[in-house]
Amino acid sequence: MRLKFLVYMDRTIKSALISVFYKDGLEPIVRKLHELNVHIYSTGGTQSFIEKLGIPCTAVETVTSYPSILGGRVKTLHPKVFGGILARRDFEDDEKHVKEYEIPLLDLVIVDLYPFEETIKQTDEEKTIIEKIDIGGVSLIRAAGKNFKDVCIVASRNQYADLLELLNTQHGATSLEDRRAFAAAAFTECAHYDVAIAEYFNRTSVSHNFQISFGQRHPLRYGENPHQGASFYGDLDELFEKLNGKELSYNNLVDVDAACQLISEFNDPAFAVIKHTNVCGVAVRKNVTEAWTAALAGDPESAFGGVLITNQPITLEAAQKINELFFEILIAPEFDEEALTLLKSKKNRNLLRQKKTFYPKKEYKRILNGVLAQDADTENYASWTEVGAHETTEAEKQDLQFANIVCKHLKSNAIALVKDQQLIGKGCGQTSRIDALRNAIEKAKQFGFSLQGAAMASDAFFPFNDCVTIAHEAGITSVIQPGGSVRDNDSIQYCKDNGMAMVLTGTRHFKH
Repeated sequence: MRLKFLVYMDRTIKSALISVFYKDGLEPIVRKLHELNVHIYSTGGTQSFIEKLGIPCTAVETVTSYPSILGGRVKTLHPKVFGGILARRDFEDDEKHVKEYEIPLLDLVIVDLYPFEETIKQTDEEKTIIEKIDIGGVSLIRAAGKNFKDVCIVASRNQYADLLELLNTQHGATSLEDRRAFAAAAFTECAHYDVAIAEYFNRTSVSHNFQISFGQRHPLRYGENPHQGASFYGDLDELFEKLNGKELSYNNLVDVDAACQLISEFNDPAFAVIKHTNVCGVAVRKNVTEAWTAALAGDPESAFGGVLITNQPITLEAAQKINELFFEILIAPEFDEEALTLLKSKKNRNLLRQKKTFYPKKEYKRILNGVLAQDADTENYASWTEVGAHETTEAEKQDLQFANIVCKHLKSNAIALVKDQQLIGKGCGQTSRIDALRNAIEKAKQFGFSLQGAAMASDAFFPFNDCVTIAHEAGITSVIQPGGSVRDNDSIQYCKDNGMAMVLTGTRHFKH
């Protein structure tokens, strides 16, 4: 195999293969290629699209002498197609084969992939899903990417604008740097596609490799701190419509995630305030205005600059009250027109309309030189075992269930104090559970709440009876906790001796 030792330089596009699923944005590219006298090869629907524009193109079938077969499963998988893409212009043996087998060289390949991810969102029918696994497209993209020194590959409509600019400014020529950049994007496109397919097939089996891909990169202003670079990978538009405000920051997105997970737990009108991923106020009431008032009252100090979320439309009455507070983000399923006008009065406020509820199925965390993956904490309690001095009343049960949900969304060690479905005190992120309880009691006292008749939730078991003792002395009358300590009976007996209700759930809610 002999080399010509040519210097890699600009390549003028003389021929192009175009075969795409998505035609939007393609017309100006096709017209520009025609203007540059580029010979276009195409297939099926793309060929019809180009011909309807009045632009000539050659059907791939006339090159291969084979029609599209097997219901369209095989169209471009042929040596004359792949030879034209993979032929190395600086290899004399490749040039010899190209001439011998009359293989047309291809300088530009525009190919996208069947909409596999879109299909699995729309149907569960396996037959339909399987037919959206692209074979020819992936093969063409990889071939053109491999031979980037000679061929330019465009693998997504997201790159059409870049290609059109290149065609206009460089008059149909591509540099090695151009082709390498397009190839990098093409292989990324294929990798994302393959991960989506692997995830589909691994739904009922355990994969031995960690594979995940969230699509497009969105650069952020910075990370947790200004000196840290950061990006978000994913599609926020699937979850939210942004109605006002600046670009969301790294810390904003972390808090929005926590807020969305918490609010998804409630069916009745609820409002919550999030600060550094922890709940600093949350309440359930008969309407959005009352829910906001009660949530804010739980800790009006911490609410300053927080992320606010509700599962109810924002009315003008609610907006007038919310407008009195400085906040970063407000999330709601809808905004009344007058409420939106009022809240937009401050341009940097982020107002997000939540299109659908969100709760993850899986959670991931970078650890050491690897990744931890786990199922999301979606279970509030495995059982409801009454072990205290008396059966819980209906009001106590509501408050205990509410407190257990809140505690689940606080950083460990965590204690939540609730009264009338309103968070009135919380302690979180403490190295000692008893310190978390002391913090919660102090918070409640700070904002004038009486703890008489309040409910207490703990994210993990009590190793001693000190927490229930302190709780009783503060006026708390009911407790919910997972249980599981070898000394559970110490806390249970204290509750029985002092008239306190206690529920064991069998479900721990550590959150780190």
